[in-house]
Amino acid sequence: MQDWLTVHEGSAPLVIGLPHTGTDIPAAIEARMTSSWLARKDADWWVDRLYDFAIDMGATLVRTGVSRSVIDVNRDPSGVSLYPGMTTTGLCPTETFDGEPLYRAGQEPDAAEIGERRTVWFDPYHAALQDQLDRLRSRGPVVLYDAHSIRSVVPRLFQGELPQFNIGDNDGVTCAGDLTQAVEKACAISGDSVVVNGRFKGGWTTRHYGRPEMGVHAIQMELADRGYILDPAGPVSSDNWPSPYQPDRAEPMRDHLRRVLTACIAFAESQR
Repeated sequence: MQDWLTVHEGSAPLVIGLPHTGTDIPAAIEARMTSSWLARKDADWWVDRLYDFAIDMGATLVRTGVSRSVIDVNRDPSGVSLYPGMTTTGLCPTETFDGEPLYRAGQEPDAAEIGERRTVWFDPYHAALQDQLDRLRSRGPVVLYDAHSIRSVVPRLFQGELPQFNIGDNDGVTCAGDLTQAVEKACAISGDSVVVNGRFKGGWTTRHYGRPEMGVHAIQMELADRGYILDPAGPVSSDNWPSPYQPDRAEPMRDHLRRVLTACIAFAESQR
């Protein structure tokens, strides 16, 4: 197993993908970038820590420690946009969510380098995900839960303030409706805002693996960061972002997420 790839095997019918929590950037790549802070700005900050309780629930976790600015393992490897006509970042991003350049002029990765990064990081991450899904699927239906977060206000990507819980099943394609409804109900108990298939309908991971007719039900959860850390309402800088992880502030969200993951496991078990 590569040192950047972490797999915790559990016995429950639930695999949690953590594609964007990494901040590792090889020195040779980082030297070509405009800013070390910008290169890590759009990470899903602290999401791996937020969900670490899932190990005790028997969940399987697959995480890459490599920054999404090196390669985004939740993008279509062919380069096709997941959201045609909308602003998004690519397989090997060249700008931040806010449109700031990640690379110095002329230092962006070319097609050959992008292919190499895919071989080194993208393919092994997805091979690990597939292995774990196959392992658990041999015992019956399984849920793939792709865990994400983002700042509540990113004007270039969406208008206004993002709902707290953003559930994606690609308009009902990647999982059974009963699972989506169970997750939505578990989120609604929190009293916070919830949307299904809003701005975030599920990335490449959800769309690639979600085959409910084959017993793999994939669903994405995009959290607004304000639910567990201090989330500046305006522009962010190295002075105020990322906010530190505060266990007391995060615990209520962890309680909500325990309820969500419990619903996912209960759904999968009901299909066996």
